[in-house]
Amino acid sequence: MHLTLRLLLGCLAVALSGCERDVAATTVRTTQPVAAKAFYETAFERKPDAAGLEALGRKLFSDPSLSVSGRQSCASCHSPAHAYGPPNALSVQPGGAEMTDQGQRAAPSLMYRQGTPPFSEHFNDTDGDDGADQGPTGGRTWDGRVSSVHEQAALPLLSPLEMGNADPAAVVAHLRASPSAAAFLAAFGERVLDDVPKAWNGLLWALEVFQQSPADFYPYSSKYDAFLRHQTTLSPQEERGLALFNDPRKGNCAQCHPSAIKRGTFPLFTDEGLLALGVPRNRQIAANRDPAWFDMGLCGPMRTDLKTHTEYCGAFKTPSLRNAARRRSFFHNGVFHSLEDVVRFYAQRDSNPERFYPAGADGHVERFDDLPAAFRGNVVSDPPFGRQPGRGAALSEKNVADLVAFLKTLNDGYLAPTTQLSRAAPGN
Repeated sequence: MHLTLRLLLGCLAVALSGCERDVAATTVRTTQPVAAKAFYETAFERKPDAAGLEALGRKLFSDPSLSVSGRQSCASCHSPAHAYGPPNALSVQPGGAEMTDQGQRAAPSLMYRQGTPPFSEHFNDTDGDDGADQGPTGGRTWDGRVSSVHEQAALPLLSPLEMGNADPAAVVAHLRASPSAAAFLAAFGERVLDDVPKAWNGLLWALEVFQQSPADFYPYSSKYDAFLRHQTTLSPQEERGLALFNDPRKGNCAQCHPSAIKRGTFPLFTDEGLLALGVPRNRQIAANRDPAWFDMGLCGPMRTDLKTHTEYCGAFKTPSLRNAARRRSFFHNGVFHSLEDVVRFYAQRDSNPERFYPAGADGHVERFDDLPAAFRGNVVSDPPFGRQPGRGAALSEKNVADLVAFLKTLNDGYLAPTTQLSRAAPGN
C-alpha cells in the first residue's frame, strides 16, 4: 500500500533528510524539472516543520500574484468556501494571461484525496475479498496522470489556460515579488529564491503539506458522518435515498462510490477508479467547437503515456461524492449544472437517450457523442445503465428526489445534536 498520511507528514517534518519515497516511479510525465535528488531530499538552508509548511502553503494557495495575470490563485478555482471546488456554475474556469482563455475540464474539488493511490492500470487491493484486479485506478486529475499532490500543484501553475507561467523560473520570479516572499524566505532561508529548482520544490512542498490539513481537506463533518457515529438519524427521505444509493438493482451508486465504513475508516465515496460514462458533449467548451477534437481522458490528449490503449478512451476518474451537493457543474466537462440532472442522467441515459444527446443527420439519437464512434463500446452499461430505450427509467422522479436528499447529507459542516443517540461508531 502507498504511504499513509502520517508517514508522509513524518517524511516532510524531518525536512527531507533521508526519508525516501520514490515519487518518480511512474510512467506519467510531469512538468517538474529533473533534480539531482528526489523531491523530498531537497536540502534547504532552513528546515520548516509541518505546521510552518501548512501555514505557508495556505498563504501561497490564495496568492494570485503567482499567476501571469496577477488575478488567479489556486483558490480561484478551488475555493475554500465551496469545498475547494469552483465558486460558480461555469462548466470550466477562465484563465491565461488576460483571464480570457477557457479551460478544457471542470475544476474538481480537492477534498478527500488523502487516500488516493498512485495510478495503476491493474490496481489490486489485497485486503480481504478485494484482491481482484480492479483495472485502471488512482492518480490525480481527471485522467490520473500525476501521482502526488506536489505534481498536481505544478499543473495549474504552468498551464497556459490557467495561471499561465512558461516554466518554473517564471513562477519563482513572481514569487520573489509577491506578498508571500517574506514568509517563503523565513521558512526556507534567505537565499532560497536565488535557486530556481530549490525554490520551485519548496513552493510545491508547501502547497502539498497544506493540502494534507485534516480540518480543511478531510474533516468528516457531514450529517452522514454524524449518522455513522450514531450522533443523529436520517430523515425518512434521506433513508430512502441511502437505500437507493446502495441497492445494486436501483441506483447502484455504491459500486463506484462506497458508502460503508471499511477497516475502521469512514467512506470516501469513491473507489478511485476510472470509467467511461458517455456523458454528453459540452458544446460550450471552446475546444469542443472543433468537431474533430475529443477529450478522451486516459488515452489523451492531455495524458500521453496511454494513447495507444484505445480500450481506455473515454475513461475519467470517479470523484468523491462528499460535498457534491455544493457543486454547480458536474462531470469532467461540467455539462450538467444540478445534482438532480446528474441523477437523471444515470437513470435515463439508455432508456431515454434523446433527453441528453443530439440527433444525427439520419434523425437517430447520437449516443455518447463526446467520444469518436470507434470507442463508444468502452462506455459502461452496469445498472442503473443498460436499459433499452422506451423500457422505463431505472429511477422515478421520486427516487431522484430521495437520492439527492441523501447526497446532501454528505456536505461537511453539519452540527450534530449535543446529545448522542448511542455509543459512537469507530473513529475516522
